[in-house]
Amino acid sequence: MEGEGSSSEMEFTNIETNADSIDNSVIFHVIKGVVGFVLYMHQQIPSILQDISLEFDSLQTEYKELETAITQTDLKASVRRNHISKMREVKHGTKRLEKLVNTVGGLESALQLIISEVLCIEEVVLVLGASPIRPRYVYELCFLRGKVVQRDDDGGFAKSKVAEGISKKAVRALIRKGAGSGSYPGPTKLFLLVKAPSSFNLPLHFLPKRDFRYSKKIVPSRLQIKCRSHVLQMDAPDCSSQTSSSRNLRESASNDLIWFQCRHVIKGLAFKIPTEE
Repeated sequence: MEGEGSSSEMEFTNIETNADSIDNSVIFHVIKGVVGFVLYMHQQIPSILQDISLEFDSLQTEYKELETAITQTDLKASVRRNHISKMREVKHGTKRLEKLVNTVGGLESALQLIISEVLCIEEVVLVLGASPIRPRYVYELCFLRGKVVQRDDDGGFAKSKVAEGISKKAVRALIRKGAGSGSYPGPTKLFLLVKAPSSFNLPLHFLPKRDFRYSKKIVPSRLQIKCRSHVLQMDAPDCSSQTSSSRNLRESASNDLIWFQCRHVIKGLAFKIPTEE
């Protein structure tokens, strides 16, 4: 699954944290942050995901307010016509963003599910291109988690200060490496793949891609997030000891790790790219 290039090009950029382990929140928010970075830097979205989400919510609110306004019996005909025209404009804007917002939300929900289900997740790949095997750009994320503690609460996905800090470090590291500075590929797709035990089963959100490979001509951008315990030790973690106690994983004796592709594929928006004068 590796691309060609010199050894320096293929090396991971290390990001270290003083925490004894990397929890669910860190993994989720690092991946979420890199997804947003990739989409924005490769001009697949006109603004950052947070702003797009706020714009979508604002448009929905505005449409409901206009709907209420035109039901008023004492409304002048000219004002009603203006409201109806504005409603069409707002509805068009909402439909343009709706699929993107829903797909991003679906991907984030699926990501939380697999992180909660499979505690040995260490490798994640983001592929920007027509298909996972024909990428334009590839981003590989590796998490050396340390001791994983099973949580009984909401899964621990609230953005902690540690998660926010590491997420920002990851994005800054990609910027320093020149990630996202390539030519504009036009509207394309972003795929998420996660390596997990072959016994993992969540078909509504992930499909197994055991033989996943991408072109060797592609040189990926690689990040490796390490906790303090991994900085101090040389041994790799025993993935089988970190798997969750879910029924699907308990019933299988196999701990073979394979790739799973998320079914929520983000499609870039077509919009006018500002030209530099």
